[in-house]
Amino acid sequence: MTRTDKNPESGRPVAVSVRGLVKHFGETKALDGVDLDVHEGTVLGVLGPNGAGKTTLVRCLSTLITPDAGQAVVAGYDVVRQPRQLRRVIGLTGQYASVDEKLSGRENLYLIGRLLDLSRKEARSRADALLERFSLTDAATRPARTYSGGMRRRLDLAASMIGRPHVLYLDEPTTGLDPRTRNEVWAEVTHMVREGVTVLLTTQYMEEAEQLASELTVIDRGRVIANGGIDELKAKVGGRTLRIRPADPLQLHPLAQALEQHRPGGPVPAVPTESGEVLVPIVSDDQLTAVVAEVTARGVTIGSISVELPSLDEVFLSLTGEKASAPQQAAPELEEVAV
Repeated sequence: MTRTDKNPESGRPVAVSVRGLVKHFGETKALDGVDLDVHEGTVLGVLGPNGAGKTTLVRCLSTLITPDAGQAVVAGYDVVRQPRQLRRVIGLTGQYASVDEKLSGRENLYLIGRLLDLSRKEARSRADALLERFSLTDAATRPARTYSGGMRRRLDLAASMIGRPHVLYLDEPTTGLDPRTRNEVWAEVTHMVREGVTVLLTTQYMEEAEQLASELTVIDRGRVIANGGIDELKAKVGGRTLRIRPADPLQLHPLAQALEQHRPGGPVPAVPTESGEVLVPIVSDDQLTAVVAEVTARGVTIGSISVELPSLDEVFLSLTGEKASAPQQAAPELEEVAV
């Protein structure tokens, strides 16, 4: 997906609307007036450090707990006043797989289908279709306790899809997964969105947010501190880097020294790299113009020039004061376990 500063999703209808949501746990205000929108058929990434309120938000929006104030409307249903209707059109995958380990994969999915009032025939058909879609058909009759961590996560995702939800909540869905399984989960989420599912994704992994989300909301201490498209948030934070590649590699170090000496537009360093580029930190548009003018004045033939926005990790650090989490790789597991 190509992202721009102007958010292309804003023209879509809103599937999830949250206004002034508040939730207390004793003296702790887990949510302190949260506002956000999720547009239909898109992924909203909700970022924040541990304890920011992400999981509390998901639990409120999925009717597991009742907010103390504010309003949330999901797929046309009020979270507080219409919880029974809402539960029929949402799916939820939490941080840990919530399948029944004593039941087989097929039995887990069939049971959830029946709880959602699917007929016996439809529940069986839907379970078999999802087992195939999530590459679990060969393990369908085995108890879930024999599944690897990645298989349990796929079964959990399949369970969240059994009722064909309009809105899907994914609360840090790839925590502890190995890279291969994480990529499989990402691919499946992308497939769901193409089918029209709306996704609210909480994560601390910036790579996951960049891979899946078209919009971001950053929460810290129960409050929304930033929102917008990925490039939009990067632009707000600032900290751009100008990359200049001279056509003649021999001009690399003289150019870096000249820019460092004259410091056009402000006192910033110019750093030559082994890849043949000079990197110049840019803090303003005036400085950018001055640097380009200085290069031109020195008669340097430019091979390439580009402006690089800060990484999403740097944006997260700037907004929250904390480093983003690195994906944790799960311990090696056998994909198949004999029983």
